[in-house]
Amino acid sequence: MNELKKVYLDNAASTKVDDRVLEAMIPYFREFYAVPSSEFSHSPGIQIKEAIENARESIAKKIGAQAEEIIFTSGGTESNNIAIKGGAYGQIDNGKHIVISAIEHRSVLESAKRLAKEGFELTVVGVDEEGFIKIDELKKAIRKDTVLVSVQFVNHEVGTIQNIKEMVNMVKSINPKIIFHTDAAYATGWIDLNVKDLGVDLLTLTAHKMHGPKGVGALYIKKGVKITKFIDGGFSEFNLRGGTPNVPGIVGFAKAFEILSKDTIEYVKGLRDKFYEKALNEIEEVRLNGARDFEKRHPNNLNLSFKYVEGESVVLYLDMKGISVITGSACFSRTLEPSYILMAMGYSHEDAHGSVRFTFSKFNTPEEIDYTINVLKNVIDTLRRLSPLKGE
Repeated sequence: MNELKKVYLDNAASTKVDDRVLEAMIPYFREFYAVPSSEFSHSPGIQIKEAIENARESIAKKIGAQAEEIIFTSGGTESNNIAIKGGAYGQIDNGKHIVISAIEHRSVLESAKRLAKEGFELTVVGVDEEGFIKIDELKKAIRKDTVLVSVQFVNHEVGTIQNIKEMVNMVKSINPKIIFHTDAAYATGWIDLNVKDLGVDLLTLTAHKMHGPKGVGALYIKKGVKITKFIDGGFSEFNLRGGTPNVPGIVGFAKAFEILSKDTIEYVKGLRDKFYEKALNEIEEVRLNGARDFEKRHPNNLNLSFKYVEGESVVLYLDMKGISVITGSACFSRTLEPSYILMAMGYSHEDAHGSVRFTFSKFNTPEEIDYTINVLKNVIDTLRRLSPLKGE
């Protein structure tokens, strides 16, 4: 009996850790395991402190920041929570109005909703059918008492890349005191992020979407921006976050960021483009969701809808063939609702339920693309024959 072929195409959710990243991390589990400490402590603690600061310097350099502008966190979700809650409360003397987009990651959406329950006013800005922020709507949302704007750099579901620099310039021209945050978790390593060029005040990073470890991220905080601390219990990370730092994760984060090359990104883009071309040629009535201009789309992202079928069924059938993808729909959750992101883009419930996200990595091969397309074609044919929607 042939062994089931395994193809992992859910790399927007998380990626396989690169062997070089793991090798960099292992000593900090086995040999260098002290808690980081100052120069007035023992040598092992000082050595760990130096490792963290070297990683901080490396990551800061990658985004054009100063080392003291980087704080390490447990990942993108924590970074977003610190940025939204800590940023809003840090500027509370200037007002209590915040603005976000309708397609933010849930860690931003839920943080903003929490602030709304605590007395802040929240404005949610819409997007067009490709997932781009409606700039005129964002401009109209800015008020004298607006203290924070948060717009995701690249959407985790449909891959659309926003023009953050344009938005920052517009927002700051209206009110230079406004703090601008961008969630660049999915963009980390894949897209150039120069904070000075972008003009942002806060920027979220994470490691596990670029072949780094899970459980570690960072937040860029522009020098001079006031953040209210909300994780108490110690003086770590410039007294902005209590708790013992994840030293192996931090070292692995810096290594992953260091080794993700332009050649790798081009290779992954090639896989994505090949998959899309074959899908269009071999499967009828396929719709691309998100930015149609691939230069404005994350290099590893394809989000497709297949008419007359539901995304959940496609995911389950592919999984039985060893292919791991995810639907844009949230129908596996308790809410049984379609993707809030696709709904915000103006999709019908039917179309939102039909989306499937394919995301690629350097560990995928052209042979895996061919295999997946062949299986996918058969799956779609089977589901369409069974679909009651086909006969309508």
